[in-house]
Amino acid sequence: MRRKLRFVSRVWYYFRIGYSTYLTFLLGYISTMITVYYLAIKNIPSLQDLFPRFVPFAGLATVIGVPLSVGIGWVHLKRSPAYSSEQDISVEANPYNYRLPPGYTKEVFTPIVLEQLKLMKQLAQTQGLLDNDAKTRIEHLERQIKLLIEGGMVGTPRSKSVVASKAWTEESRNPRPESSREER
Repeated sequence: MRRKLRFVSRVWYYFRIGYSTYLTFLLGYISTMITVYYLAIKNIPSLQDLFPRFVPFAGLATVIGVPLSVGIGWVHLKRSPAYSSEQDISVEANPYNYRLPPGYTKEVFTPIVLEQLKLMKQLAQTQGLLDNDAKTRIEHLERQIKLLIEGGMVGTPRSKSVVASKAWTEESRNPRPESSREER
């Protein structure tokens, strides 16, 4: 059942991307051109003299519309607070900003970082360079990295769906007794 739901969710996502990004763009562009030409230009005699046929109007509208759209897109991405707000929301809602993504990051790189941290702590201890404050900070980092490797989450996401996903993930992957849940 879970596999079927995942498959349907993936197909739904691909459909939304294909439809909203490509199909509706093309249909919307053509529909707008036809609507503007046949409802506006055909009814205004001075504009009809300028554009007696649809194809020259569509060509000029494209030559003007494409650079104008590129400029608006550039302003949206580079000069407007809208894009950074969109990215803030995306980051807040993405559960992988609070847990490790599956694959080599979780299976190889993060365990390497943990081992390096342990070796550096051990080296600093043997050299007498590790005070209690530094030791406490390193041990906290070790616990956080271990939690991530086990599939847990660090940080506090703003999105309720991420928190619900966190609770479900912790329960299904690694059920623990009540006392150890409270220690976290």
